[in-house]
Amino acid sequence: MPVVTLTLIEGYDEETRQTLCTRLTDAVQGVIAAPTDGVTVIVHEVAAANYMRGRVSRKPGASLKAPSQVVRDFLAAMEARDLARARGFLADGFAMTFPGGATFTRLEDLVAWAAPRYARVAKTYERFDEAIAEDGACVYCFGTLHGTWLDGVAFEGIRFIDRFTVQGGKLIDQRVWNDMAEVAADRLVAGRAGHP
Repeated sequence: MPVVTLTLIEGYDEETRQTLCTRLTDAVQGVIAAPTDGVTVIVHEVAAANYMRGRVSRKPGASLKAPSQVVRDFLAAMEARDLARARGFLADGFAMTFPGGATFTRLEDLVAWAAPRYARVAKTYERFDEAIAEDGACVYCFGTLHGTWLDGVAFEGIRFIDRFTVQGGKLIDQRVWNDMAEVAADRLVAGRAGHP
């Protein structure tokens, strides 16, 4: 069974070391048909004084927040309409695309676009999935939307999926798919037919 050995400069916290071990296990299992309990990851740590590259002693790099946590924190700020906080998660050049091809680079424009569609919306998450790649991570989250239409009627159970690209702890883009338009159209048809 595969054994992966990792050498780090001392100084990383336990959570970071455990995350590295988990990610390395996942990487092995993405290439080799090995059972989880058959993949061994060993972390060796060396004192900074015992580590040199190019005749220069080095310090540990910064630990990054998990990409899915960056997405969770951004979505929580957006749900609270704390746009200043939400902007802190965005990389330069960030863009978001919503159903129908509506694309925004400013959060204020998204809020203005949504204003004539519903009074309030929130998400219930079923799952977050991360796919780590050379140029960052893709984070998918999915679940259902709930909230209130403009006329005050509540809605729930509307499916959604969001896909984010995360690089260096910042969001590069967001792509959104949901059934909001279909549910709104069905509601309009039912209203015309005299159904509640």
